[in-house]
Amino acid sequence: MSRSTPKKTLEPTAVTIPREIKVLVAAAFLIAIGFGIVAPVLPQFARSFDVSVTAAAIVVSAFAFTRLTFAPLSGWLVERMGERRTYILGILIVAASSAACAFAQNYWQLLVYRGLGGIGSTMFTVAAMGLIIRLAPPAARGRVSSLYSGSFLLGNIAGPAVGGLLAGFGMQLPFLVYAAALVLVAILVATQLPAAIALPAQLQAAANPDVRKQVILPLRSALGISAYRAVLTSGFANGWSAMGIRMALVPLFATVALGAGPEVAGISLAVFAMGTGVALIFSGKLADSWGRKPMILSGLAVNGVAMGVLGFTGNEFWFFLVSAIAGLGSGLMGPAQQAVVADVIGNKRSGGKVLAAFQMSSDFGAILGPIAAGLLVDAFSYGPAFLMAAAVALLSFLIWIPAKDTKFS
Repeated sequence: MSRSTPKKTLEPTAVTIPREIKVLVAAAFLIAIGFGIVAPVLPQFARSFDVSVTAAAIVVSAFAFTRLTFAPLSGWLVERMGERRTYILGILIVAASSAACAFAQNYWQLLVYRGLGGIGSTMFTVAAMGLIIRLAPPAARGRVSSLYSGSFLLGNIAGPAVGGLLAGFGMQLPFLVYAAALVLVAILVATQLPAAIALPAQLQAAANPDVRKQVILPLRSALGISAYRAVLTSGFANGWSAMGIRMALVPLFATVALGAGPEVAGISLAVFAMGTGVALIFSGKLADSWGRKPMILSGLAVNGVAMGVLGFTGNEFWFFLVSAIAGLGSGLMGPAQQAVVADVIGNKRSGGKVLAAFQMSSDFGAILGPIAAGLLVDAFSYGPAFLMAAAVALLSFLIWIPAKDTKFS
């Protein structure tokens, strides 16, 4: 009996990662590097139509807005079409949207085309999460989540550098390269993931209510689980901080409050990503051995404190150091959060709406965070805006404390 604990701790490292997971990881890298190629070019392309900075920013936000709006539809499609087909369809929609952006003749066409891409993005995001949940061995869910998140991170780091080089040949080229990369992803998934990967009973579920109850987890049932309710709040907090405040407020703080050039803002984003990458090396394994809850609590604490301090840094050294610590906190909780959702759904069920709700919590935080922070900056200063991010993390921390760890339930 005394030897059972060490065996349990070593179990995740002994599990073999399925080949299909590796296919999804490779696809995630291609998607991320393609997105990174487009990201630095999109605002400049919008500005080329002689519109204001605000109008250019709206083009960027349109993608996130449609992701949030159509997430419930994505969950519905996953439950009826299966994850694999929804994934491929979503990828092709984004590819078509990106190619259309390259040929936009005016600002409004660009806005519509970019917004339509958000529909496909939420489709393949929710479907990919569903595939990983069903394919990942239960004992290695955290490790698989780290691997998948790490591939996205590497792509996001490499993409902007490639995009900057391609923009020298015309601002339309990055969109076409992104579209081509997505078509390649669709071919990769269609040929390397077997069609039989869908749940055998899933196609019968829509016509047979009894079968449907067995293979599809209703959102209402998931909301009855304390850890799932808590992970929605930590997903919101991480979206607010890592995807919202980091992208919208940190660059402005670097240039306005610190009086630094745009290169410092870019370095701060890279440093944040490096901190996240360092955490992903070990956080997934710890989520599988120590449990999901300790990693999420530590991630919320580290990220929340760092984001609160970030607005009061007075020089570039401390700005970079605290940015790295904030990224570390984000990386600590990321794999554990996805593992919680996987634990709730399980390998034998589909949970499109459950996945979509988790995705929406993060997207909602990413949209609301910059808006609230901008209002605080205009009314007060940068300090209170960053403290708000810390308060959001603290609230989620308090909600997580009484929640039950799904790893050991």
